[in-house]
Amino acid sequence: MGLPVEGEAELHLERRDGRLVLAGDEKRYGHPLAVEFTSGKAAHRRRFGGGRGQLIARACGFSQGVTPSVVDATAGLGRDAFVLASLGAPVLLVERVAAIFALLEDGLARARADAETAEIAARMRLVHGDAAAALAALVAGSDVAPQVIHLDPMFPHRDKSALVKKEMRLFRTLAGDDADAPRLLEAALDVATHRVVVKRPRKAPPIAGPAPRHVIEGKTSRYDLYVHRALKAG
Repeated sequence: MGLPVEGEAELHLERRDGRLVLAGDEKRYGHPLAVEFTSGKAAHRRRFGGGRGQLIARACGFSQGVTPSVVDATAGLGRDAFVLASLGAPVLLVERVAAIFALLEDGLARARADAETAEIAARMRLVHGDAAAALAALVAGSDVAPQVIHLDPMFPHRDKSALVKKEMRLFRTLAGDDADAPRLLEAALDVATHRVVVKRPRKAPPIAGPAPRHVIEGKTSRYDLYVHRALKAG
């Protein structure tokens, strides 16, 4: 048995096969959860994901000659941040849930020790804190300029079929729904120098607040763009 997760008696952190994992009842939560940048989906997306043509890259303003610095203020399992770092961006990951932060820390350490991912992981900085409450201070304490702030707040699912993926059930048990998403958007708009990018389920309403300037839609999700000024080649 590993270290119990604060506030979640069913879940615990432990080391398995050289990785830190978050584990619970496998019938309910499925396989233990780890942050993995060197293999699996992250490796496949790094090799075959579509580069700067990916939706997230277009939304964040990547184009020929433009590689913005990005603050991922809702880091989660770090998958979006890793994609952006693999495209050359310096990325600051902000994560408020202590257990998820620990998984990210472990995943990044292993990525820095792997020859194929070391250069990408070196562009990723990780901080523990609540972006909705202290984004400006968290960014000020880092060496990553907030040209683009990326947000992917947890959307409250009412349809139980959306919770079929056990991995997401485990993640949601820890992270909960982001009821403070409007405050997070407000903080991001104050701190970002060029744009704020918000990932949403395709049919979900925008976050309460100012209307997005542009929308980029995919099959299941979309990006709402709040643009202060254009990103230019440096």
